[in-house]
Amino acid sequence: MSLAEHTSDSAPLFSSDSEADGLEERSRPTNEQEAPASGVSALRALLTVLVLCYINLLNYMDRFTVAGVLPEIENFFGIDDGKSGLLQTVFICSYMFLAPCFGYLGDRYNRKYIMSVGILFWALVTLASSFTPKEHFWVLLLTRGLVGVGEASYSTIAPTIIADLYVKDRRTNMLSCFYFAIPVGSGLGYIVGSQVSSAVKNWHWALRVTPGLGLVAVLLLLFVVQEPKRGAVEARAEEQLHRTSWLTDLRALSRNLSFVLSTFGFTAVAFVTGSLALWAPTFLFRAAVFTGEKAPCSEAHCSSSDSLNFGIITCVSGVLGVASGVAVSRRLRTKTARADPLVCAAGLLLSAPFLYLAIVFAESSTIATYIFIFLGETFLSMNWAIVADILLYVVVPTRRATAEAVQIVLSHLLGDAGSPYLIGVVSDYMRKTDSFLWQFRSLQLSLLLCSFVAVVGGAFFLATALFIEKDRNRAENYAPTDDEPIVVPKSGRSTRVPVSSVLI
Repeated sequence: MSLAEHTSDSAPLFSSDSEADGLEERSRPTNEQEAPASGVSALRALLTVLVLCYINLLNYMDRFTVAGVLPEIENFFGIDDGKSGLLQTVFICSYMFLAPCFGYLGDRYNRKYIMSVGILFWALVTLASSFTPKEHFWVLLLTRGLVGVGEASYSTIAPTIIADLYVKDRRTNMLSCFYFAIPVGSGLGYIVGSQVSSAVKNWHWALRVTPGLGLVAVLLLLFVVQEPKRGAVEARAEEQLHRTSWLTDLRALSRNLSFVLSTFGFTAVAFVTGSLALWAPTFLFRAAVFTGEKAPCSEAHCSSSDSLNFGIITCVSGVLGVASGVAVSRRLRTKTARADPLVCAAGLLLSAPFLYLAIVFAESSTIATYIFIFLGETFLSMNWAIVADILLYVVVPTRRATAEAVQIVLSHLLGDAGSPYLIGVVSDYMRKTDSFLWQFRSLQLSLLLCSFVAVVGGAFFLATALFIEKDRNRAENYAPTDDEPIVVPKSGRSTRVPVSSVLI
């Protein structure tokens, strides 16, 4: 009987076995030895990743559909910029507060069933939000807040499934595919939302596209996705990883400086992307109205070309940014173990001046504005897959879903939960009159905050580079500490026994 049944979940501890056990393991049939460590075949693993990518794309498509029709929503309900910003804020807040709950569940229970329930709820609530009457803006706020349940159930768990299917470069490649869905889904949200609204002359129909696709996602989760064994692909069998309490997990994560600093760096990414996601199409539309290129919103409909153009830019720049970030990081990894945080830092620091120029040039050159937005978003998107990879290799398997949840909470709490609302409130405060000039100018000045935050985020990633090697080695070669229970190792290994546990 093993005495190592209750050890830290962080450690891939082996129970005591005899030499005969070792000979028995080596004499197992060849086909059993060749079975995937994760318990999932190569084809099924690939299909699982494709399904997760589809759902990720769908989630971001729904999230930014509202931004694609925001001028029409403002016109329909007669609301100012501050209340418009709340549409994104209430969604992010519910998403943020529920993420730790799903992170806790995702580290302990079947992950695909948790995601299935969350996404089904999300689809139903999204459909309900499309029937909001003109007199009840608060109903739209409430339903958009409840939409966060689906994303919280998914975003905290999906990357950990990919981590349990692949390792090293293959994991990075699969994470790249997974995070390609963010810019592509975001861009499709702008495009589909604005074009559906334009076709039927009613923004409500823009919110009725994704719920049906969400039901398809639930079926794919239930019948295609297979739950892999936690940590097995990294030679850490699930039964060898003992889970600790949630508070113990949080204490361990708080001491992981690479995780903490990269999370704050990613918070800056969330702040900037959250602000641009909601306000960029509206800002471009107001700039066009200010310069006389477009007419103001009529009572029934607003021009959708800015949402369409911004959606295309978001798709292309996002794919290019994620791909280039991964490619540069992979090349630099052969030269330095600090490649990942350095690439993230470079992406943020390079995005800052281009975003500043895009905001400044909006009143004088539409073409220059779109070019600078494209460059700024490309550099900003270099972070997505790399930040996820950093988390997965500096955190041990049984804490990954919790770490994902903590990162989601912090990055959204200090990032895109408040940034759309903050930008809207600052815009309202700086607006001297309700003229087209000040509608544009006040939003322009408030958006300049994004460039400053991008520089701060770059500094956090530079700090991450100082600790990344130590924290990665600690996660990959974790050993139990002296305050843990007695562990009887395999023969030939030393035994560490805390004095307090020895009975005299």
